[in-house]
Amino acid sequence: MSDDRPQNPEKHHRRVRYSGTHPKRFGQKYKELQPGKYPDIIKHLRAKGKTPAGTHIPVLTEAGDIVADCTIGYGGHAAEFMKCIGSTGKLIGFDVDGVELERTRERLGAGNVPFSLYRKNFAGIGNVLAEEGIGGYDIIFADLGVSSMQVDNPARGISYKNKGPLDMRMDERLIQTGADLLTTLSEDELSKALLELSDEPDHKRIAHLIVTERKHAPITQVSQLVRLILKAKNLTPQSWRKQQLNAGFGSLHPAARTFQSLRILVNDELGALRELLRVAPFCLKPGGKIGIISFHSGEDRLVKQSFRDGVRNGIYQSATPNPIVPRVREIAANPRSSSAKFRWAKKTS
Repeated sequence: MSDDRPQNPEKHHRRVRYSGTHPKRFGQKYKELQPGKYPDIIKHLRAKGKTPAGTHIPVLTEAGDIVADCTIGYGGHAAEFMKCIGSTGKLIGFDVDGVELERTRERLGAGNVPFSLYRKNFAGIGNVLAEEGIGGYDIIFADLGVSSMQVDNPARGISYKNKGPLDMRMDERLIQTGADLLTTLSEDELSKALLELSDEPDHKRIAHLIVTERKHAPITQVSQLVRLILKAKNLTPQSWRKQQLNAGFGSLHPAARTFQSLRILVNDELGALRELLRVAPFCLKPGGKIGIISFHSGEDRLVKQSFRDGVRNGIYQSATPNPIVPRVREIAANPRSSSAKFRWAKKTS
């Protein structure tokens, strides 16, 4: 008897199995990690006030002809820009995360809008102008918040919520990790970083405990650092959970500020931002706009001062007098946006 079935049928891959009714770990959230295959899951989770793994909500949706998305991530903002600029414009994206950049390339390639992606720090946007053969950008946009794809991945060690190594690098080509910093920085350097980069009120005690603890064993895991920070604040995991219930929605985890400070140091985020602010006016076309979303006071101060000085010196025609912040409804739909501040400036025509 002949067999008329295809000789090389596509192999069916079974999904990752997990205990319980809902996936809990990053790698198990197969629907959230494949939004193209499961389009309804994103809408469903956001309706419940949750941020899907590996996604974020676009904030700025206006664009010019040539757009530089300095922090393209998984392409949430870029997709909105591309709707505006159409086939006659061009999107130029930057990101240091090679793995996510290739995923974004595949996602954006489904449209008919020209785009180029560069695995570069956004401080180097000026160097790309010659490569692209263009005189300047109509829009320069940067979302300084760490991408959800990286936060949700326990292998990155960026979030205090997941067990994993204290890596914290957004670009694996970097040599120094978060664990390395905890080994090499002095007590005074740690204390200063915690205060200046995240306004941590217990910066001295946390720095002291880190230095004391590392004499006995290196601090290399997320769970080690979280336990140490709780101890510095006279808390246990149980007492913190109880305190969190009483505090209600949006209460800040005791380790949040420390993890933020370490991530900023590892990736030299403020140094890159200073360079972007310095070169941006020279990369914009006359009348072009720059918009930046920041997530903590140190970033916002740099952006505010740069735009204010630019207006005073005649480089920028105008700048937003006050930051645009998310409304209650936006925060409920995307809790990670709660500390976001958006500022823009327009180059003199």
